Order: sequence, then structure tokens, then C-alpha cells
Amino acid sequence: MKKLKNYKSMIILLGAIIIGGIVGLIWGEGASALSPFGDLFLNMLLIVVVPLIFLTITSSIYKMKQPKRIGKILVTTFLVFLMTSVVAVLIGVVSTYSFKLVDTKNGEQIKESLALDDETTESTELNVLDRTVQAVSVNDFAKLLSRDNMIALIVVSILVGIAMSVSKEKADPFFKFIESATDILMNFIKIIMYYAPIGLGCYFAAMVGTFGGSIAVGYIKTFIIYLLTSVFFYFVIYSLFAFISGGKLGVKRFWSNIIPSTITSLATCSSAASMPVNIECTKKIGVSPDVAETTVSLGTSFHKDGSVIGSVFKIMFLVYLFNGMGDISIFKIMGIALVATLLVTAVPIGGGTISEMLIITMLGYPVAALPILTIIATIIDSPATILNVVGDSASAMITNRIVDGKDWLK
Repeated sequence: MKKLKNYKSMIILLGAIIIGGIVGLIWGEGASALSPFGDLFLNMLLIVVVPLIFLTITSSIYKMKQPKRIGKILVTTFLVFLMTSVVAVLIGVVSTYSFKLVDTKNGEQIKESLALDDETTESTELNVLDRTVQAVSVNDFAKLLSRDNMIALIVVSILVGIAMSVSKEKADPFFKFIESATDILMNFIKIIMYYAPIGLGCYFAAMVGTFGGSIAVGYIKTFIIYLLTSVFFYFVIYSLFAFISGGKLGVKRFWSNIIPSTITSLATCSSAASMPVNIECTKKIGVSPDVAETTVSLGTSFHKDGSVIGSVFKIMFLVYLFNGMGDISIFKIMGIALVATLLVTAVPIGGGTISEMLIITMLGYPVAALPILTIIATIIDSPATILNVVGDSASAMITNRIVDGKDWLK
């Protein structure tokens, strides 16, 4: 019953999405009458994005403390995180490039129907430096409060967090204000999420009714391909990482001790909740306590193989849905997936929404596509969490191998 309770919200959301899809298929274009109910959820979700980014990233940067570990372990850990994330994004690209996630004949029509009444700016020819400056900064404080300048907002949030750290105890009153505002915002989001099943169900019903069952089929296909990709990554890639770390003994130790972490992550659907069990399992593998505690603790925030692969799936779903592979390169897909995942993995709450907004912004698609990615995030949540958790243990083994040499297990 406890495990079922952990999945209650996800089960309700999936049920609402399935019912919405059935309504859309039966009612056809008449299901568009449900659009206002979906738009209400979208609007409520979008208004929290800007304050969510500033509050969570700023407080996360301010609360960061130097771990009581030697610099070699810390540097090695982050290099391993980067390496395994690149492997994850490559696997994600291969999986989605080989199979078309969704097949629609009217992608431009879908894009136009999702476009909001935002002000559009005339495109001008800019060099790389100009584009970079425009992406990471704005010339008016008020523009930071727009979701059109998300990268600039993230940069400012990081800088404010650093400035607070420099200010030390003088920043405590401001930090208390941020904590209070964050708590209020989180409760506001909880209230919104009570409406999520109705909002997403109506949104999906209207979409399926207007554009046909190909989108519903696309979600089913996305889940199946992601699940198969996750199984491959879990058994093959993590076995490879264990072998690189400690040879045959490393593989044996890994699979002899990793099952409790896997079951816990599946039962709780939470990387944070799985952390204590995962640290214990990693130590039983043979990883030294300092490396295990540092890598798994940092990995819970900064390293998520399942989320990286999920970002690729979200990107490719939108690309296939709207315009196919004609105007986007594989390198751009990889870059967006890494930036959208790694840039916000330290955000304790709301990181998924921020990541999805970054994907939409960097691809130049309408923000009304956010619920599309929310649905994908919901259906892949369980396998993604398993990879996020188990990937930390595999990374700890590689880190221990680099820090203590090839005989670390002995």
C-alpha cells in the first residue's frame, strides 16, 4: 500500500491522460471545446516559472558548502558525471534517431495552433558574440521577469546566489525571505497540481481530437522506446562501467549489491528518497566511504542519466511533431539536452519544469507546448528514476578507480 501511495499522483495523471485520449478519439474535433480547461492549467503553470527559477537556483547556490573531501575526489566526480552524461545523451540520440517517435502530417498547423499571443521580435542578423550576449543578459530588469529570457534569468540567479555567499551572514535576512517565498510558491504549485489531471486530460483530449490519434500513438511509442533504451542502459552500459572500474570482480560486486537501490528507486520514484539506501549499496560494492558518500550525495543533485536521456526524447518528440529533422543537427540536439538537464539538476524542486521550458525556448517552439513535455515526463518517470539512482553507484565505482588506482577493490 505504501508503494502504491508513492505512485498515486502519477497513476491519476496517467489515467486522466488516457481518458482524455479516448475522449479525443471518440469526440473528434468536438473535443476542442475542452481546450479552455487545458489552457487554464497551462496559464497557471507558466506564471510560476519565472519566480521558480530565481528562488530555487539562487537558494541552491547560496546553500552550497564545500564538501569535506579532498579536491581530487571532487574534481574526478564531476568529470565522471560529465562523461557518463555524454554517454547517456549519445544513447538517447541513437534511440530516437533510429525510430520516429511521432508521425504527423500537419506539424506546422500544430505549431501555429499552440502559438500564444506573445509579442514577436523581428529577426536580425547577429554574429555569435551578439547572440550569446542577448541570450545571457538583458538591458532592462523588467525583461528578466519574462519567460522569453530564461537563460539570462538563470545567469542572474546564479550570480545573486554567489553574491549572497560573499555577503555571508548579512545575506541571512534575504535568504530567509527567499526560503519563505519558496515555501509559499511550492504550496501554490501543489494547489495547481490538484487541477493537473483535469487540465492535462482536457489538453490531451483537445489535441487528439483536433490532430488525430497519431499523437496518442506517439506517446505510446515514446514510452516503449524509452523503456527499451532504459533496460539496455541499465544492463549493458552499467555493466560496462562496472567492468571498466574493476574488471569481472567489479561487475560481480555491482550486480550483487545494486538490487536494493533499484527496488527503492522504483518504489519511491525519488532519487532523494533513494539516496541513503544507494550510499549503503555503493559501500557494499567496495567503494570507499568518502568516495561513496561524496559521489552519491552530489549525484542526487548533479547527475541524472535517466533525465538526460529523457531530455533527448522530449526534444526529438517536439522535432518530429512540428517539422521533422530538416533544420536541426544531432550536435544541437545533444547540446540542448545536456544544457537543459545539467544546468538545472541542482534545482531541488521544479527542475523538470525549468528544463522543459529551456528545451522549448532553445528550440524556438511555442511555450504552449509545455504540457506535451509534461506528459512525456510523467510516462517515463519510473525508468528514468532507476537510471538516475543506479547511475550514481556506477559513477562512484569509476571515481574510486581513478582516485585509488586499478587495485581499489582489493
